[in-house]
Amino acid sequence: MPMIDADGCLLNVSVEGRDGGPTLMLSNSLGTTLQMWEPQMAAFTKLFRVIRYDRRGHGKSGFNGPTSMERYGKDVLAILDDLNIDRVHWCGLSMGGMVGQWLGANAPERFDRIILSNTSSYYPDPTNWHNRIKAVREGGIAAVADAVISGWLTADFREAQPQIAASMKAMLIASPVEGYLAACEALSTLDQRALLPRIKSPTLVIAGRQDMATPVASGEYIRSQIPGASLTILDAAHISNVEQPHAFTDAVVGFLTQR
Repeated sequence: MPMIDADGCLLNVSVEGRDGGPTLMLSNSLGTTLQMWEPQMAAFTKLFRVIRYDRRGHGKSGFNGPTSMERYGKDVLAILDDLNIDRVHWCGLSMGGMVGQWLGANAPERFDRIILSNTSSYYPDPTNWHNRIKAVREGGIAAVADAVISGWLTADFREAQPQIAASMKAMLIASPVEGYLAACEALSTLDQRALLPRIKSPTLVIAGRQDMATPVASGEYIRSQIPGASLTILDAAHISNVEQPHAFTDAVVGFLTQR
């Protein structure tokens, strides 16, 4: 996996899949690594050249905070420039969807189709983020891990797939604390509502019917503000690509390959 320099920060990047075809770039949720996308990789790499990366302060990427959605977005552009790739499809989940909103509005020439999954454009009340930041500073990510996992995956899924739930929890707890906190700080001030009407790429919004972190109403708002956007609702909580891997994959592939 290449390490790409973005503003003095080394980013861990993976490029896999089909040569010569369209390129799909994936962006993870808060507290995960590029391994989050493993349920989709077999299908995606048959159709696309797939770029995955660890957001700065996550996984194997470096960190030199503080940061912002703009900084995260410019990291993506640095990756594309380093790889000499002009245009990609984008699929971002949760925080990856927030970065996708910034990119779609500020670098439209680099993106063909955009998928914004389980995400929001605005948090009217930052209290939950401030509480999480305080808890992590005092007790590390382990102090919030059970609560986060209960929001990521439904109770039924956690009971039926305990190994997957445990793997996701381990991924979360392994996140570098300073990078995680910086991301939480950026999220606590999130307001990208004004960006949405500027997104002109064909856009699919995916929401989870049981997602309490970024509820269906958040997805519906994003769809209503992006010209021509469509909405798909999956029977999942927040990390819908893990909880409903086949339905998620079908929705993404269907959208990206439609004529």
